[in-house]
Order: sequence, then C-alpha cells, then structure tokens
Amino acid sequence: MSNINVRKAAIIGCGFVGSASAFALMESGLFSELVLIDADRNKAEGEALDISHGLPFAKPMQIYAGSYEDLSDASVMIVTAGAGQKPGETRLDLVKKNVGIFQSVIPQIARYNQEGILLIVANPVDILTYTAAKLSGFPQNRVFGSGTVLDTARLKYLLGEHLHVDSRSVHAFIIGEHGDSEIAAWSSANVSGIPLNSFCEMRGHFHHEEAMIQIAEDVKNSAYEIIEKKKATYYGIAMSVRRICEAIVRDEKSILPVSGIQNGQYGISGVALSMPAIVGKDGIEVNVPIALNEEEQAALKQSADTLRTVINDVLNQA
Repeated sequence: MSNINVRKAAIIGCGFVGSASAFALMESGLFSELVLIDADRNKAEGEALDISHGLPFAKPMQIYAGSYEDLSDASVMIVTAGAGQKPGETRLDLVKKNVGIFQSVIPQIARYNQEGILLIVANPVDILTYTAAKLSGFPQNRVFGSGTVLDTARLKYLLGEHLHVDSRSVHAFIIGEHGDSEIAAWSSANVSGIPLNSFCEMRGHFHHEEAMIQIAEDVKNSAYEIIEKKKATYYGIAMSVRRICEAIVRDEKSILPVSGIQNGQYGISGVALSMPAIVGKDGIEVNVPIALNEEEQAALKQSADTLRTVINDVLNQA
C-alpha cells in the first residue's frame, strides 16, 4: 500500500458510537494519528479536544477534526455516520435514512482514498456494508462491517455468567444478520474444546434447550434493552471496533464474525452478513466454514433472504 500510513485511522461520524470508538482507539495505543469527521465540524472538534486533553495519561498521538481530504493516507476508515436506533425501532427500520446518508458519505471517502479498509459500523450494518461495497468500488475483502462481533461478545459474556467461567474461554458465534434474524451457532459452541452441553452438565445445568433459547433471546434483545434504559448503546460496540482494528493493524489473522459480502458459502451470495472470517492487514482473508447443523443452515439462509429483500426494496429504488 503505497500512500497508506498504517498507524492512521479515521472515524466518519462523531455521535455516541463514533466518539466512544475514538476514545477506545486512543486508549488502545494502536494508532498515532486519528482524524474525526462529522457533518457538524464543531462536534468533531469538541470530541477531538476532549480526548486530546487526556493524552498525557496515554500514548502520544494526534487526534484532530478534519475533512474528507484528510483520509488520503488513512489505513482504516471507520464509518459510524447515520441516524441512531430509537426506542421501539428495529435496525432495519433505519435503513432508508442511513442508505441516504451513505450515498453522500461513501463516494466522498472513495474520492480521496482507494487503498485503505472501510469498516462499517452504522446500522443496519449488513445492508450498509453491502451499500458501501457497491458505492465505493473497493475490493470486497476491504469493505466489511462490525457485524456480529458485539453480539458474539454478548453471547460469550452471558454463557460465561451462566456457567461461572471466564467468558474468554467460551467459543461460540452469533452469525447472520446483526439484528432480529441472527442465529446462535450452538452446534459449534464449546468451552475450551469441551462441547457446550457436556460443560453445562459439569456445572450442574441440565435444561439445555430452555437455557439456549433464553440466552439467544437475551443476546438478540440486548440492544433494545440498553436503548430502552439509556437511549443508546455505544461502549460495547466501541470495544468491538477496537478489537477489529487490533486484528487489522497487527495483522493478527484473528477469527471474527464480521459482516462481508457472501460468495456461495452455504448457498448464500450477493448479500452481506456475518460469518467467522480471518481478519488481518488486508481485511477479510477468508471465511471460516464452521460446522452448522441443518436447522442452523436453514436459519442462515432465512436471515440472508430477509436482508436480500431489504436490499432489493431500498437499493433498487435508490
């Protein structure tokens, strides 16, 4: 990558999610330069100043408000711009407003930077990842969404609580849409290599079916519950953005359930949704084919169909 500064990132959109992500990235020490862009320049300047004042307690870096021209050498461009989800609203309800915003934002990004990675965080993330890929003309491996990285963390957290075990030892994925049709891939879930049901029994839990349904529901409804209580969710997603950026900047080749355009896996194509993928310096290297039972595969196809319907409705009108 000729012109790219691997230690420079950009955040487009300085609302709750963008500013929390900027803070998380400052704390991470991953980048030495971070440019914040917002339709309201004052907002971006305020966030940059506020975070900069804590730099004596962190690692040296430059954080400043900028414009699209400042993206030219950014290695990762994180797009959080868009209307937020309101109480009672689904992620898919946001689609028309945010596709409209992307139609002005993404071509601006692509005009100044063709070589970086586009990380889409705004909701509905799967539809907007697809939109960004089409509008930017970037190769598919370099346009992906935060997808179900946070949902998967929520699943691990709840399973850790249920089993009284460190959530980092839980290996399980939420796949499909980041939204109401998401799927908990129970058939490949394990705790440090021990099948989930065996581990549950070891910890004195025997009502697997009921517990699995309850935990999957709790994961799916997490955002609604947080939005109901505090009007927005931003810390969890900010930590997810940080985790994805770590995998990119350090070329970790970590396996993360990011949202990317599918090309035939499980018979799904032409739609962006989350599947575990190896993520490194060039973005998505390859999807990882985890074991899914027939029921999970059918639910995944159903999730893809839900998203495809929305894509056809919205993008073909646009």
